[in-house]
Amino acid sequence: QVQLVESGGGLVQAGGSLRLSCAASGRTISTYTIGWFRQAPGKEREFLAALQLSEGSTYFADFVQDRFTISRSNPKNTVNLQMDSLKPEDTAAYYCAAGQYAGWRALERPNSYHYWGQGTQVTVSS
Repeated sequence: QVQLVESGGGLVQAGGSLRLSCAASGRTISTYTIGWFRQAPGKEREFLAALQLSEGSTYFADFVQDRFTISRSNPKNTVNLQMDSLKPEDTAAYYCAAGQYAGWRALERPNSYHYWGQGTQVTVSS
């Protein structure tokens, strides 16, 4: 069993930054890839970035390049999403998820992930 707990959401002004964290735990967690997604009201869940815990490899959706970065920190299975230059359209609920690596393109799809956190809200004011 894998457990994921997100933290770090909140209200920020446009142009500001937020750092989201995903604390991942479970006996086999090191074999998983952690992905970050977001979902705005009325929209589909959208892939942002992923990090492979076993190797530290990372992958990003094209549209977040240069604004979002993904990293791991101690405890070593904490995966962070640093978001800079935030825009009002970044307002959404943000989720982390754990899935087995099956190629980066596959990991862009929510149904490639087996476990999900409860989500954390990010609101960017204009």
